Amino acid sequence: MLGLEWSQAIELPRVASTATMPSEIRRAWVHRAPEDHVIALFRASSLGHGPVPAPWWLRAVAEGRLESREIGFRIEDRIAQLLMRRPGWEFVPWAADGESGYWEFMPSENGKSGHTVPTTVLNTDRHDGWIDVLPAHSGSTPQPIAVRGPGGLRSRLGEFEAVR
Repeated sequence: MLGLEWSQAIELPRVASTATMPSEIRRAWVHRAPEDHVIALFRASSLGHGPVPAPWWLRAVAEGRLESREIGFRIEDRIAQLLMRRPGWEFVPWAADGESGYWEFMPSENGKSGHTVPTTVLNTDRHDGWIDVLPAHSGSTPQPIAVRGPGGLRSRLGEFEAVR
């Protein structure tokens, strides 16, 4: 029963498929319900079942590494403000269940190097910089590059956009 309750808690509305930034898909229960209720249900759903699908910020908040859901939203919004202004970046709202979407640098797809997967920026709870970049690639997925927050992303965007 908990599994069903959790899947409903992270379910995104149909409008999510047309979102152009993360704030447009924050309509699931995990985005709106009192944060302590969200964390309690997440922890209960995770007990004995291993990891359950969840937004990166929720995993980080539940582990005590991120202060709040609001800070996670702020990080996503700062990335959106940065990338929306730059040509070639597109938001992809349909990520793994519960996730917040990701950004792709479209000029890096099928460029001179024959990449079939474009450079991708996504949020992560893997490290406390909260941002990973997957370089454009074909074949197996490369190791993600850990980036120290939106400021770190801003300072390295030229490097990430140069790979075509």
